[in-house]
Amino acid sequence: PAADLARAKAWYEEKLGLTPGREMPGGHLYNCADGTVFLLYETSFAGTGKQTVAGFRVSDLDKEMAELRNRGVEFEEYDLPGLKTVGGVAEMGGMKAAWFKDSEDNILNVGEMP
Repeated sequence: PAADLARAKAWYEEKLGLTPGREMPGGHLYNCADGTVFLLYETSFAGTGKQTVAGFRVSDLDKEMAELRNRGVEFEEYDLPGLKTVGGVAEMGGMKAAWFKDSEDNILNVGEMP
């Protein structure tokens, strides 16, 4: 969800290096790995969810985080029951994950599986 579709589109391109595969009135479709597609759409409810709205699996979390930080992405820090991040990274059962927010205040995740 995006309160400002043009701002969100620019953020996804600038910070994540993604460009829409298809642009439509009110939304843009993005093609990701393995046939995964997501829709960035305009709504006044953008950023109201407190949960992860999208996650991206990566092969090298440290490398991806460094690249994202170089593009200006700031990672969230959490200290919750069962989830604590250190330097933006949580380790859970061999999996490493990090969370960040997009321009619309949506929570996104990158994770490395064992």
